[in-house]
Amino acid sequence: MTQSLDISHAANADRASNPSKLNLAGMGFDTLRETLIARGIEPKKVNMRARQLWRWVYHYGVRDFSGMTDIAKVQRAEFEEWFELERPDITEALVSVDGTRKWLIEYGPNTEAETVFIPDVGRAGALCVSSQVGCTLNCSFCHTGTQKLVRNLTAPEIVRQVMVARDALEEWPTSNENRKLTNIVFMGMGEPLYNLDNVAEAIDTISHNEGISFGRRRITVSTAGVAPLIPELGRRTNAMLAISLHATNDDLRNELVPLNKKYNLKELFDAIRQYPDLGNSKKVTFEYVMLKGVNDSMAEAKDLLRLLKGVPAKINLIPFNPWPGTNYECSDWETIETFAEVLNRAGYSAPIRTPRGRDILAACGQLRSESVKQRASERRKAELAAKAAEAEGTAAE
Repeated sequence: MTQSLDISHAANADRASNPSKLNLAGMGFDTLRETLIARGIEPKKVNMRARQLWRWVYHYGVRDFSGMTDIAKVQRAEFEEWFELERPDITEALVSVDGTRKWLIEYGPNTEAETVFIPDVGRAGALCVSSQVGCTLNCSFCHTGTQKLVRNLTAPEIVRQVMVARDALEEWPTSNENRKLTNIVFMGMGEPLYNLDNVAEAIDTISHNEGISFGRRRITVSTAGVAPLIPELGRRTNAMLAISLHATNDDLRNELVPLNKKYNLKELFDAIRQYPDLGNSKKVTFEYVMLKGVNDSMAEAKDLLRLLKGVPAKINLIPFNPWPGTNYECSDWETIETFAEVLNRAGYSAPIRTPRGRDILAACGQLRSESVKQRASERRKAELAAKAAEAEGTAAE
């Protein structure tokens, strides 16, 4: 039975910006088909019409019904009365000196999440998508985790992050050649397994072979360790699994990743070993942030090897990205390289992740943190200005 946090917003949250219309952008295939049936499309034509719309929305990325040239004008006009093709509002779009791109996407009043495109990852580039607005996990090294959880993102809202990126990268129509964006990683804001229903539905949409068409082996879901749901994630999505690990013993992991107090390392690894189809072609990625004097000793590198025994694994070593107020420092580069060498000698792939997008606060653990701070500051300034104006008006009287 799927467990998720009951923080979804109102039932009409995924209606289009025009309340009388439904938004096709982000809609799943089954929902699209059911909607057409409800609208009175002839039963014999429902599958055909659903596939036509699906292909225009997700293969060609059209933004206007007039572009759906294989659909009769009368039918197009009817579709335009029922539906729209709106993308979410983009509050801010930034480009780093290293080519990383970040979009702050608005999902409602004071409800925003960030999506980051990282070039030269995987075959070409990876999109880091968010599954929640905010986070509940409070990992002590993560600035993103210091923000309050607002709500889960719906499946269409997750899919629209991919569509926003493909719009900006000019990746329509879908092609299997020369893609700039080849990988999707659920490593943005939030814990994906606390929103598993919507994450699974979004993966179904972005992996559909008649649309956006990402292979499931090019979609990775990262969890801090919601152990009971890990096997279910594999059964429902067939996506690649990543574990936000960061420590090799329960005492330290309790401090770094408080979720460990609920699901300790033994429970976590028992669940990982139940993930379907693990093997040399489907390894678990373990993310390990390098914290100076905390988890970067050679003894801990050897403990990590013992912990991973019997699990097909790859380890991503992540240099810590500092943020204001943190008590942690990044490990020295020599220490990181020596740590990696211990793992490499044991036969594991242990790449050191190059920090990307630090100048636009798009690096690991930094998502939305600065935008939240800026908005709070802006609101405070507005409040002070209003009070000053009020005081000035009172004095004039």
